[in-house]
Amino acid sequence: MKSPPAYRLIDQPTQLAPLLAALDRATEVALDTEADNLFHYRTRVCLLQFYVGGEIFLVDVLAPVDLAPLWSRLATKHLIMHGSDFDLRLLYDLCRFTASSLFDTVLAAQLLHRPRVGLASLLEQHFGVVLDKDSQKANWSQRPLSKGLLDYATLDVLHLPALRDILRDELSALGRLEWLEQQCQRQILVGTEGFAPPDENDWRIGRSERLRGRGLTVLHAAWHWRESTASRIDVPPFKVCSTDVLLKLAEAADHGATEAEVLASIHLGKRHERLASSLAEAVRAGLARDPQTLPKRRGRGDFTPFTVEELARQDALKADRDRIAAKLPLDPTLIANRAQLAQLARAPERLDEILLPWQAGLLRHEPALSQG
Repeated sequence: MKSPPAYRLIDQPTQLAPLLAALDRATEVALDTEADNLFHYRTRVCLLQFYVGGEIFLVDVLAPVDLAPLWSRLATKHLIMHGSDFDLRLLYDLCRFTASSLFDTVLAAQLLHRPRVGLASLLEQHFGVVLDKDSQKANWSQRPLSKGLLDYATLDVLHLPALRDILRDELSALGRLEWLEQQCQRQILVGTEGFAPPDENDWRIGRSERLRGRGLTVLHAAWHWRESTASRIDVPPFKVCSTDVLLKLAEAADHGATEAEVLASIHLGKRHERLASSLAEAVRAGLARDPQTLPKRRGRGDFTPFTVEELARQDALKADRDRIAAKLPLDPTLIANRAQLAQLARAPERLDEILLPWQAGLLRHEPALSQG
């Protein structure tokens, strides 16, 4: 087995200068992030991995290092990333970072219709590199970081330039490089939206549209109990209890169960048995609440049901899209997803507003649109 590549760990203010100097000499940077979203209530960026100028730098974001000079330099570089959507949103929320240009190897693999687009699969296929699956789910907020985790982190960026070259050549041969450029520019734009802020109707999860009365009030109470508990003990909500548990509570209440029967419908597990009393209090409050006092669903504004003509156009558009995708071949949703098909069915004249140029070009002359 090959030795892990050498790297510089930056966790002291005096250690940042070599990375800044490397960025000043470079035009492009391979970048990845590690976060603690599997272990804490609020996600934090914990580690940044850079491959720049033939060197790997690992930056401890939780260390007392002023990273302002880093962000200003990085914003001018072409980035090579894998699955950048989460990372770009995370960095925007952290410091309002916005990329200037990007090559995302996930988007490239999708446009090549690769059956598996995960980094582990692509690295194994092209470079014989096998990533440690346990490290993918590690707690990156723990300090000190183990040598094993740091070695793993280097592999997330080491092969990105070479992988980019392989995928770029294949895309060029298919005439799809411009498609990727458009996808990446949209990814950058979407990244500047960050993560959606909390909403008063976030508790309406899963099968909640089937619930009435007591089911809704219990779901509302139990969901907020899970959120407040997760925040208090600083874990992700799913580690308090699953969404399925919340829905089972609500469905039992919806069918007329008593408080004891509602609670008997689920099991929190030994780790969270101590939370049972506070959950019981939440369920009791939910059962006692008037459903009319719950937050109302947002109105649909001026939305009107689809006409027969619009429904027919939507079906025709889907058929056109699927036929084109099968011929390319390509995942049909890369051309237009369900929501976009619905928008086009209602307003086909907005084709160039709803879709990217390469997507619109594939559909522009199809009968469903040309007759719109």
